Amino acid sequence: MGSIYLIRHGQASFGADDYDVLSPVGVRQAEVLGEHLSQLGIVFDRCVSGSLRRQQHTANAALQRMTDAPALDIDEAFNEFDADAVIRTLLPDLLPEEPEALHILRNGAQNRAEFQRLFAKLIQRWVSGEHDKPGLQSWQAYVEQVEGGLRRILEQAQSKQNIAVFTSGGTITALLRLITGVPAHKAFELNWQIVNTSLSQLKFRGNEVSLASFNSHVHLQLLKAPELITYR
Repeated sequence: MGSIYLIRHGQASFGADDYDVLSPVGVRQAEVLGEHLSQLGIVFDRCVSGSLRRQQHTANAALQRMTDAPALDIDEAFNEFDADAVIRTLLPDLLPEEPEALHILRNGAQNRAEFQRLFAKLIQRWVSGEHDKPGLQSWQAYVEQVEGGLRRILEQAQSKQNIAVFTSGGTITALLRLITGVPAHKAFELNWQIVNTSLSQLKFRGNEVSLASFNSHVHLQLLKAPELITYR
């Protein structure tokens, strides 16, 4: 069987003007990942990334620490969903029951616990399909986007290949939904646990795909540096 390694990007710049940039911690996480994979003797036959900068930067930083790494292919199907659009579009309907939500979400770096609580609430509304709005990509449409990316990989893959996909937490969540059939709201409960630069492994034979492992981040745990285990 072949393997697809789903790799979440390194820590981005939460609370900064531009989130889509790796923090220094995020760069280090990616480098540690590449060193770990190299030590394990894992060689990738193909590497794919979404088009977001944090995804590509993670890929390049990790692959530079590996030998004989292939060129990086870009497929926008593996981009993260537009979280800002979800917040912006669905927040007005939430304000009557959460009057402080706008202030908290605008100052997320100073209100991390409350930000997460409100963000999770908005995500649950989004994935339910009961609050779809014109101009906002629905959860179902996003899942179909990710499914298209997976299908393209499988169509081009050869048996026993190792394929890396550098992506984001939402994409991994959509793939969990597709492969395991877990309900969307349960999949997002797992989403909040996905560590930056963690690996989730899929096994495939032809078009048959199964989940082999989820959210492994032993490369960070071995360093005994808690500051490297992050979730954004």
